[in-house]
Amino acid sequence: MAVRKFPENDMRCLTLLLLWLLLGCIPPAHAQTRDWQAPRIEHVFIIMLENQLFDTTFGKDSPAPYLARDLTAKGALLRQYFAIGHLSLPNYIAMISGQAPNPATQRDCTTFSEFLASGPLDADGQLPGEGCVYPDSVRTIADQLDAAGKTWKGYMEDMGNDPARAAAECGHSPIGAEERTRHATAHDMYVAKHNPFVYFHSIIDDHQRCRARVVNLKRLDHDLRTLATTPNYSYITPNLCHDGHDAPCKNGEPGGLISADRFLRHWVPRIMASAAYKQGGLIVITFDEATMADKTSCCATRPLPGGPEPGLGGPGGGRIGALLLSPHIGPGTISDVPYNHYSLLRWSEDNFGLAPLGHAGTPGLVTFGSDVFTQH
Repeated sequence: MAVRKFPENDMRCLTLLLLWLLLGCIPPAHAQTRDWQAPRIEHVFIIMLENQLFDTTFGKDSPAPYLARDLTAKGALLRQYFAIGHLSLPNYIAMISGQAPNPATQRDCTTFSEFLASGPLDADGQLPGEGCVYPDSVRTIADQLDAAGKTWKGYMEDMGNDPARAAAECGHSPIGAEERTRHATAHDMYVAKHNPFVYFHSIIDDHQRCRARVVNLKRLDHDLRTLATTPNYSYITPNLCHDGHDAPCKNGEPGGLISADRFLRHWVPRIMASAAYKQGGLIVITFDEATMADKTSCCATRPLPGGPEPGLGGPGGGRIGALLLSPHIGPGTISDVPYNHYSLLRWSEDNFGLAPLGHAGTPGLVTFGSDVFTQH
C-alpha cells in the first residue's frame, strides 16, 4: 500500500496547528485574514460602568436588557474581555496610560498623594514606586492625542454639583489631602477614582487645558451637535448610581445594572444620532472590574515590577465583557478573542497612529480586528 507524503507546505501548516493546540490556544480570527485592513475610526466614545461579572451583565436574566439584548443585537459582544485588576482605580489608570497597579491605586487612593518613584521608567514603560498622582514622565493617551493634533474630553457625571467636593472642571482634591469625593451624596455622586485624567501631572498641571478637557457630562449634549465640536476621543463616566456601583443609590434610585441600563438608554441613542458616530464612529461599553470573587485575567497581564498582584491575590480583575457599536460592525457580532483594558488602549493608539504606552506595548497583545469590525 502506498504511503501518502504531505507536501512541505502542508507539513509546516500541520506543525503550526499542532503547536497552537499544545499551547492551548487558537490563532485570533482576524490574524488569519492577511488582506484585512482596519477601518479608521475618527470618533471613539468609551462608556465606563462598574463592578459586574460577564454572566450577570449579559446572561439571560440580566437586569440590563437594553445592554444585554437590544444593544448586543446591534454590535459586537466581546465575551472574553477582562479587567486588569482590583479595585476600581487601577483599571481606569491602566486604560489611559498602560501603568500596572501599585499599592496606593489598589486602595483607590483614599489620600490624593504624590506618586513616589523608586526608579526610572523601565523597558516596559512602567514606573516603579507607589502613589496616586503620576509625575510628568508618565504620559497618557490624552497627551498623545494633543501632540498628534487630535481632540479629547473626559465627561464626568455630577462633577461640580457640590463645589465643596470638587470643581465642575478638572475636579480633584488638593494633592496630599484626604480624597473628598470618596462618598456619594444625594446631590453629588461624582468620585475622582472613576476619573483617570486627574491622576497625572501631565494633565492637571496645565490648568487651562484640564478645565477645558475634563468636564461635567452635561457638556456632551452640546458637543454632539456638530462634527467639529465632537472630540476624537470621548471618555464618559456616569456617577456612582448610573455606573452600576451603588445599589440602592443615595438619591433613592435602584442603582446597579438597572440604573446603568437607564443611563445607556438615555445616552447611547444620542451618541448614535450624532454626525460623528454616523461617519464611522465607535462606542465601547465596558466595566472597570468584575466582582472580587473573580480574579482571572488574560493576555499575559503582568504586575508592576516589585508591586502587588493586579487582582489583589490573583492575576487580574476578572471577566467583564465589552460591547462595541459602530457602522463598521455587523449586527449580532460575537467574538471570543481574549482582550483586556490594555488591548483597548493599544487599539485606540493604533487607530490614531500613536505609539503604545506601558503595558499596551506588551509583545503579542491582540487588538480589535476582523472578529470585531465585520463590515466596511
